[in-house]
Amino acid sequence: MVFILNDLVDLIVSLDEKGAVELVRSMIEKDVDPLKILEQVRTAMAKVGEKFEKNEFFLPDLIMSGEILRQITEIVKPKIKSNANIKTLGKVVLGTVSGDIHDIGKDIVKFMLDANGFEVIDLGVDVAKEKFVEKIKESDAKILALSGFLTLSYDSMKETIAEIKRAGLRDKIKIMIGGGQVDENIRRYVEADAYGKDAVEAVALAKKWAGA
Repeated sequence: MVFILNDLVDLIVSLDEKGAVELVRSMIEKDVDPLKILEQVRTAMAKVGEKFEKNEFFLPDLIMSGEILRQITEIVKPKIKSNANIKTLGKVVLGTVSGDIHDIGKDIVKFMLDANGFEVIDLGVDVAKEKFVEKIKESDAKILALSGFLTLSYDSMKETIAEIKRAGLRDKIKIMIGGGQVDENIRRYVEADAYGKDAVEAVALAKKWAGA
């Protein structure tokens, strides 16, 4: 099975849409753990991102990888929901911060949060700090998830959280960050509450904060 999962990474990175989708369908039919499939998807998308950073991939390649991701999540999502005891756990505002247009990691987090019972308010990519503040007020969400792949996004995360403080909302919301090379040092720099290295950790954090 490890061999098959590794094959999935290779198929996604090589942008073999048909091969990747057919393999995922086959794995679901064979009752492969859908979370293991998503972990391999995350690994593949990280490699896609690295290729983009090195100018080995370009925007059309990112769009293609995103389409492969969309199809895989549509196949895997029903399996995860059928395996989970779903109840509404709360609202999460989600978005990629200003200056960053990467949505692959964000979309995986959105999918996993949704599959685990959260109402996700996805603001998209390159989101201005004021938009985050506006949506937090409007939705009364208690959790904010900031995504950023590029290193320049760390300053945008910091500025977004500073804007939330200025709006008097910081003590009313828990903030997680993720994407790229985010780690504990970046968490401290931007003054978030926590960081998640992948979508599974993001869900665990959200559940903890929601008291689930």
